[in-house]
Amino acid sequence: MSLAEEFVKIESLKPYARSVNVKGKVLKVGEARVVSQGEHRVADALIGDETGCIFLTLWDDDVVKYAEGDVVQINNGHVSVFRGSMRLSAGKYGTAKKIDETIPTVNTENNLSDKVVEERREYGRGYGQRSYERRGYERRGYEQRGYGRRRFSRKYRSRER
Repeated sequence: MSLAEEFVKIESLKPYARSVNVKGKVLKVGEARVVSQGEHRVADALIGDETGCIFLTLWDDDVVKYAEGDVVQINNGHVSVFRGSMRLSAGKYGTAKKIDETIPTVNTENNLSDKVVEERREYGRGYGQRSYERRGYERRGYEQRGYGRRRFSRKYRSRER
């Protein structure tokens, strides 16, 4: 078995893990909902093994592919955080398929998706960031000394001279 095909237990999954290979038994498949203006269907399936369980996000055709009791193998999947909980997904480059194995016992007490995880902040990528926050004139404390932003902006600089 090569390093790329080593399977990990669900208990050892960490937030934002990449290239994970997992086997799990489908415990429950949630209702499919339509997202992205009707273009895609998405559903959550709770999968587990003897160490724990986690939600698996199923997209489009995968929504109807799995039923309760099936054993699923995810290759090259990733763990993401959605609304504070961990989710496992096959993603764009991974695969999810039904296999003919059995997992006799599943630990539902250790549900990784129930644990609250802090989401990563994407610095410099979000909308709503003010472009003037913490610029030079604010770091130097000019506003506390009575100078306003107006004095240091280009628009007003040429009028003062």
